[in-house]
Amino acid sequence: MEGSRPPHPPHAQGGTRYGATAGRCRKAAVAAALLVLSGCGGSGEKPPAPTPEGLGEVTIGADGVQEVTLQTQDDYLFTPDTFTVAPGPVRLTLVNVADQMTHNLEFTDEELPAPIGAGISVLAPGQEMTIDFEVTTPGDYPFSCTFHIQLGQVGTMTVSE
Repeated sequence: MEGSRPPHPPHAQGGTRYGATAGRCRKAAVAAALLVLSGCGGSGEKPPAPTPEGLGEVTIGADGVQEVTLQTQDDYLFTPDTFTVAPGPVRLTLVNVADQMTHNLEFTDEELPAPIGAGISVLAPGQEMTIDFEVTTPGDYPFSCTFHIQLGQVGTMTVSE
């Protein structure tokens, strides 16, 4: 038969449909990938956890000292990582609720508007420690966990009038 076409491959004639099966698998894989990516939030960063009540709030103790409590955990963060005090005496408590990580809190002397001679050198999981110091010069006072500074465990105390 002149001008007639060769027979269609088996999958086009209703035989084995390898191409259709592969296409369905490919579509399923793409759908699964989109589902996984949509659950990631797109930015790759998880939203910050809410700060537990009372943490980072500056209160005035019975002796007139400003008091603030921060927390560390197993995620290489201070909670909260910022707080503001007025010039005067400060009582800072650091609570380590981590299951595994040891932390500390040191003010970065070369970056401070004025020196702070206090810090917490080692705080094991489940421990807490309080330090007292005085600040008189307004400005930002950076602090860090020197064990985990490369992982971003830093914070800032702002002294403001």
